[in-house]
Amino acid sequence: MYQRIVAAIDDGTFPPGARLPPEPELAGQLGVSRSGLREVLILLQEDGVITRRQGVGSTVNQLPPAPGLERLLPVEALLGPGTVRCRRLAAELEEPTDFSGYHLRLAPAERACFWETVVEVDGSPACFAHEWAVDDKVLRTTAGRDLPDALRASLAEPDATPHDATGTPDGTMLAAFLDAEPGHGLTARSTLGATMLGTERGHAISRPPETPALLLTQTVWTAGRPVLAAKYLFPAGAPLLSLASRR
Repeated sequence: MYQRIVAAIDDGTFPPGARLPPEPELAGQLGVSRSGLREVLILLQEDGVITRRQGVGSTVNQLPPAPGLERLLPVEALLGPGTVRCRRLAAELEEPTDFSGYHLRLAPAERACFWETVVEVDGSPACFAHEWAVDDKVLRTTAGRDLPDALRASLAEPDATPHDATGTPDGTMLAAFLDAEPGHGLTARSTLGATMLGTERGHAISRPPETPALLLTQTVWTAGRPVLAAKYLFPAGAPLLSLASRR
């Protein structure tokens, strides 16, 4: 159902800025229950594809969205003072998920590089990061670049010992891209929303699954091609984010 709605967005049935049909009508068109549709719409909003508003309905997000996060920085740099460390939980090549397939424009047969990382500040979990990147072949073909050395090394040795986040192979994936490129030629679009931590993420950082969290969804582009897509969840109680905006 997720992919059918995304396909309708991609083919112009529901262009950016358009409002999706009311839930009863859309459920009828798709031949699904309203409860099942509602779950997919919640996921589409979490993934930054649509925006849902009470009394208004669901609207397809514009690409790119309005400016807000003006500087492309890894989450390590947004978490303010304190000792920042990254604890990587997974590093692997995987089949496209609904999220990575949509945001990275991956074909079903392609693979994405995946990192799952907990960012800690002074020993306390401050951010749960899910990051996906196109693989080396796609990046080289479409953007004329290689994957950052840190990313390729982590996939070869996924059980490496964590290090301090700044400038090391075990920072976030975005940090690895910025270290390799020094930010040149990279642009991003981001959305902010609210969600809950969920069972698996809560277990990983010893927090209840119903813990409220701020969700930052981000897609990074180079040479007109999305190369990195990420979800960063900041649970309630995490340090304040330091964001810069300009008029």
